[in-house]
Amino acid sequence: MSNIPAPGDRVEIVLVYQSLLGIYGDRGNATVLMKRLAWRGYDPVLTVVEPGDPLPDTGRVYLLGGGEDAAQISAVRALAIDGGLHRAVDRGAAVFAVCAGYQIVGKSFTVGERDEVIEGLGLLDVTTTRGPVRAVGEMLTRWKGASGEQQWISGFENHGGYTRLGPDAVPFAEVEVGIGNCDDGTEGAVAGTVIGTYPHGPVLARNPALADHVLELGLGRTLEPLVRPEVDELRRQRLAAVRRLAR
Repeated sequence: MSNIPAPGDRVEIVLVYQSLLGIYGDRGNATVLMKRLAWRGYDPVLTVVEPGDPLPDTGRVYLLGGGEDAAQISAVRALAIDGGLHRAVDRGAAVFAVCAGYQIVGKSFTVGERDEVIEGLGLLDVTTTRGPVRAVGEMLTRWKGASGEQQWISGFENHGGYTRLGPDAVPFAEVEVGIGNCDDGTEGAVAGTVIGTYPHGPVLARNPALADHVLELGLGRTLEPLVRPEVDELRRQRLAAVRRLAR
């Protein structure tokens, strides 16, 4: 994106199809991004878009959450007609997609007992099919952050689809606890400013470094670190809890 916002500037976060992709509390990701922008002196604006409403071409970050099969199909078909996410990526905005949202931005996913193949948006080179067992539970992954330094990511996965990456996508993280994409030890996928991932939590509330990374992708700039002891303590407790469960 050509213009890089500075503190005091308006920054739009777009929450996509909350009525369809909002059953797992992933709206909290928007709340986290808004708060972390406000703490740094930006003027955050949240735009909630529902099916039938056009996606704005002014967003810096577009968020998709989890949803059930029927809602997922409705969402991907509406988004394909709208074309707004493709335009967003073309101009450098960030797309952060969780669970069903992750599958939607891929090439295809399957639903139902007959494993009907549904075409995705193709923003990530991934395909999803029904897995042998449902992935449910706390998870812990290793993410190589923007600086290249390893970060732990915690969250809660709940998905029946197993996702395979093609050559034009790279894994977002490596699995320490949980299933993630499938049986290859990876979790999520990344291509440019598009991130797909499975954990809920909401995941950006549990992992502030990831929240800032998403903002940096959308803003096109590096952000100064935030000192928030209460956030760091919550993160410490979450990581400890996941490790205890894994013993």
